[in-house]
Amino acid sequence: MLIDGDEYRIRMNGQVYHCALDVTMELVGGKWKTIVLWYLRKDKKRFSELRRLIPGITEKMLSMQLRQLEKDGFVSRTVHAEVPPRVEYALTPLGKTLLPLLEEIAKWGRLMGKKFGQVEKMERPMMKKAKRKAAAA
Repeated sequence: MLIDGDEYRIRMNGQVYHCALDVTMELVGGKWKTIVLWYLRKDKKRFSELRRLIPGITEKMLSMQLRQLEKDGFVSRTVHAEVPPRVEYALTPLGKTLLPLLEEIAKWGRLMGKKFGQVEKMERPMMKKAKRKAAAA
């Protein structure tokens, strides 16, 4: 990579990267990692909550992504000593450094959705149940 006319490279985890974007994509690229990080951005979540929030991801893939994000230091895993055990995932301070980047990517995605398609509001199943209860009362 060129910075102010000088050429640099990044050595990390036994790999040599010639572009900083390559490092970024290695760590948070792929179909699922940024989505998992997105859903952890405001609060900790249990595995089952993440699974419900991310349509199309298999339990195996979610487990693999969470393990890798934990290994890379972006996500923490807390096991509570209960029966059955309760496991929660949260962003670490390092993971929180990705939030401005994720916000900008999401903003760009919404812009592209509006420009080349349409953005539709979806009603969550939990919301339907709550609205039916409210209407019945």
